[in-house]
Amino acid sequence: MNTTDVIVIGGGTGGYSTALRAASLGLDVVLVERDKVGGTCLHRGCIPSKAMLHAAELVDGIAEARERWGVKATLDAVDWAALVATRDDIVARNHRGVESHLAHAGVRVVRGSARLTGARSVSVDSGSALGASDFTARRGIVLATGSRPRTLPGLEPDGRRVVTSDDALFAPGLPASVLVLGGGAIGVEYASFHRSMGAEVTLVEAAERLVPLEDADVSRHLTRGLKKRGIDVQAGARLLDAELLPDGVRARVRTARGETRTVTAERLLVAVGRVPVTDGLGLAAAGLAPDERGFVAPADWRRLETAVPGVHVVGDLLPPPSLGLAHASFAEGLLVAETLAGLESVPVDYAAVPRVTYSSPQTASVGLGEAQARARGHEVEANTMPLTAVAKGMVHGQGGMVKVVAEPGGGQVLGVHLVGPHVSEMIAESQLIVGWDAQPSDVARHVHPHPTLSEAVGEAFLTLAGRGLHQQ
Repeated sequence: MNTTDVIVIGGGTGGYSTALRAASLGLDVVLVERDKVGGTCLHRGCIPSKAMLHAAELVDGIAEARERWGVKATLDAVDWAALVATRDDIVARNHRGVESHLAHAGVRVVRGSARLTGARSVSVDSGSALGASDFTARRGIVLATGSRPRTLPGLEPDGRRVVTSDDALFAPGLPASVLVLGGGAIGVEYASFHRSMGAEVTLVEAAERLVPLEDADVSRHLTRGLKKRGIDVQAGARLLDAELLPDGVRARVRTARGETRTVTAERLLVAVGRVPVTDGLGLAAAGLAPDERGFVAPADWRRLETAVPGVHVVGDLLPPPSLGLAHASFAEGLLVAETLAGLESVPVDYAAVPRVTYSSPQTASVGLGEAQARARGHEVEANTMPLTAVAKGMVHGQGGMVKVVAEPGGGQVLGVHLVGPHVSEMIAESQLIVGWDAQPSDVARHVHPHPTLSEAVGEAFLTLAGRGLHQQ
């Protein structure tokens, strides 16, 4: 039996951040991972998808240069093999970096599938002839096994005609047409990427609007931007059935107007959410059970500790209000590691965690939307500022907006919502504004550089503070 201070099961963003922080605090840490450290985000999600979206942005830039700026540039072709090689190199370098950090920190990485055998004990099957290894934790166990894409009955992924977000990156070549099911962040990003690469794209979302958890104005501006790019957006629609063809799929879709449309596409991308991974984890042996949705809920959100003392949860295993975002899981890992080390740590403020969709146009939000704030009993004053109200917004020419939701009369800022180019790089300022309970006047006294897109953020707060220069 191997005894250590902390056992972390799962080497994704939540798991390895827990391990690194715990080790830095002097704890002996074992990290169990059955695949590669880095998890979904590094190998199948955030990093490779954003690499490909950057390539898509470059493709879009060629079209803009030619059509808007008189730069006679042409796109001969997309070298798919070269694009994939660059993407994979970025992933590989990040993977080596994570492994190096863990080794330098003294974290012992054990390869294999972990199964709980008690509240402080784990058995790891490496798949070798040596059998399983047993470990015991003095301080506690951290569950960080992540999630996998939700699939639909009768639409099992085959890696070519029907794909999930996990395997879409690795499907062969670039399809000429794509039907995307799901209008959340993942579905919108993949729809945006394939449109940039020249595909005919139909995007189907069952809810009344895209990114339905965001503010309604975010959905409206995003939908407008996607439609302007030629994406067929069908919100309030649902898939009736789908038939596999030798070279694609044929699906029937019921639109929001009650019409039945037939969509034929080379590829069907299913992006209807993710489900927690607890298969074979042995939760019952530790006195735990997932809820009806598959999540492992903490009994104490301040410590992310389950009802079994010493067993903590981070990442995609957590139910809402956790967001299933990599950057939120980093914060969760820090919190749990510090808790296990006996330190007082500040609980994760999920309302102050930014949410980003890396499509074209991008969206970025933090805090409450207008309807959400009203539903929680707040009186609300909202101000919306078009990005084209500032010169840099006109330069980019992609539209977009800044929306600030605040309590009336110069009260606390409750939420900030952005749509437009590069807004993923602009949201950090608003995270501080919301996280520090700022008021518009607090922000209005700070000068934003000119000419920048961030001027629109500053101008939105100047207006709420009664000092606006470019009110619409």
